[in-house]
Amino acid sequence: MKVITWNCNGALRKKTAAADSFGADILVIQECEDPAQSTKEYREWAGSYLWKGKNKNKGIGVFSRNGYQLSELGWNGEFQIKGLVSQSPSLRWTTADLESFLPCKINNELTLLAVWTKSASSPNFGYMGQFWKFLQIHREDLRKDKTIICGDFNSNVKWDEPDRWWSHSDVVSELAGIGVQSLYHHQHKEAQGSESSPTFFLHRKEQKPYHIDYVFLSDDLVKDSSIIVGDINHWLEFSDHMPLEVTLKGHY
Repeated sequence: MKVITWNCNGALRKKTAAADSFGADILVIQECEDPAQSTKEYREWAGSYLWKGKNKNKGIGVFSRNGYQLSELGWNGEFQIKGLVSQSPSLRWTTADLESFLPCKINNELTLLAVWTKSASSPNFGYMGQFWKFLQIHREDLRKDKTIICGDFNSNVKWDEPDRWWSHSDVVSELAGIGVQSLYHHQHKEAQGSESSPTFFLHRKEQKPYHIDYVFLSDDLVKDSSIIVGDINHWLEFSDHMPLEVTLKGHY
């Protein structure tokens, strides 16, 4: 099975041919329009899909091809930091507070969490902070075999802060603790923060490369999977993000 995650930088309705060129079974696309509120051609192209977003023009979508079936998972919960004297409401949060996460099942077998972390108007828990909060609520949901977590995390270990207890490094460590790891880093044997293949070019400038998109897999999937980062010479004309192409070997 081939899974693609790609922040298309908007206007997916105009980039469907590029998306089709992957020949993917599952497409996880960030910054795409809601097909239900877009053109007839885009709706027809979308086929079987799931979509989530507060802005009809920029959300996160999961699109299936080749007979694969998607079913949305209605994950909803809350988490509270206990043991402190403070009664601040900031010590408690719910799934609905966080942006943006779309959990689903593929063929009622694989768990897929599509990710597009956002600032969420939070001065302290933007981007990876949103995912850290999501992980505190749904740790046990993600502590399972046949789990895929992928998307635009807008994060890198280079931006860790010493007094922040939910840094990128902390999240990677917590994922490892439940048997989930980055496929790119497993395959290339590179340390977090030392990636040789950028996934994002700020303002589409080659001189401003970053690695901020990831595919995390449960340990049972990692050993039989491979990942390719899209070539800047082809994909930069479509988006500031490069697609990540994952091949899951086995009976999927």
